[in-house]
Amino acid sequence: MAAARDEISDAAFRLFGIQGYATTSVDDIASEAGVSRSTFFRSFGSKEAVIFPDHDEILGRVEERLRSSPADAGLAAVTDAVKIVLFHYVAEGERARERYGLTSTVSALRERELVSGARYQRLFRRYLSHWADASPEAELRAEMTAAAVVAAHNRVLRRWLRRECADPQREIEQALAAVHRTFADESEASIGMLVVPAGVPASAVEKAVKRALEGIAVRNLDQ
Repeated sequence: MAAARDEISDAAFRLFGIQGYATTSVDDIASEAGVSRSTFFRSFGSKEAVIFPDHDEILGRVEERLRSSPADAGLAAVTDAVKIVLFHYVAEGERARERYGLTSTVSALRERELVSGARYQRLFRRYLSHWADASPEAELRAEMTAAAVVAAHNRVLRRWLRRECADPQREIEQALAAVHRTFADESEASIGMLVVPAGVPASAVEKAVKRALEGIAVRNLDQ
């Protein structure tokens, strides 16, 4: 079955490139692939499904990554999970770029792609909400964080698809680091320890802490 799916997919993209998506029928694809119409529909539910064959599988892998994560590493888990999606496309190579060419020109495919992207965003939001408290502020933060993670992914993916990005690994790490800087909550922030020698006055400790915090603030502004 896997071999038949690959043959059908290859035939479909070949025909889409030659005669266009709209004018290519299921019968055309089946004939080009050397399979029956019934074999086509056993492999793919529709012509549109040939374009997006792996979304359910990827979504399952992403959810498994999130399900195995503790609450205190929520944002790290989400940003790690979105890389599963990105590098699936990168691994596809030119097939991913062929799909991008189709979704950029066929409105029905573009709408399907947007729906698929929204599924990832809802999944990220659901887990971020689950890991947080039930306050309105936490719900808003989860919504905004999920949207930011997806936006970071989409930017790097589009740049790679357009051949504007030679190193998607580096770019996604940079983009997700920006998300972390913006949305990481206190539970995922770095923890520091202050050691005070015996006999040091409280006023001296207060001044030292104030200077350290001011130094951190200045470094953050410089970044």
